[in-house]
Amino acid sequence: MPKVRRYQLRVNGTTHNVNVDGDTPLLWVLRDHLGLKGTKYGCGVSQCGACTVHLDGRAVRSCVTDVALAALSEVTTIEGLGGDHPVQEAWRDLKVPQCGYCQPGQIMSATALLKENSNPDDGEIDRAMSLNICRCGTYPRIRAAIHKAANS
Repeated sequence: MPKVRRYQLRVNGTTHNVNVDGDTPLLWVLRDHLGLKGTKYGCGVSQCGACTVHLDGRAVRSCVTDVALAALSEVTTIEGLGGDHPVQEAWRDLKVPQCGYCQPGQIMSATALLKENSNPDDGEIDRAMSLNICRCGTYPRIRAAIHKAANS
């Protein structure tokens, strides 16, 4: 039997109250309750990375992160980067997206990487980004954009 209760979430600097079951995935709260559609549903089992957001600056998969856990953290979504983040600018400058579906998750993983390591080499980028799948195969452009953002 579901146990709906009120959770207070801090998302992109704004506090929201939602009434949901505590094991509701953060992804669905962001999309269905808060209207933040930038975070994408890909696989639902933490394998593709399309749903990547930040909890306290750390990249996590929102499809398997319970809202109860997220209520204890600062959540940042792709919308929270504001559109002018150096990673987003590098993505645009190098025309990284092809279909674009996975790109919010890719960008969120890349920004978390650069927060931890401001000048990663190719191997570090490949390891950090290996859990994000791009069906279009834009990996060389993703790597180049991360280098560009690191040098901006």
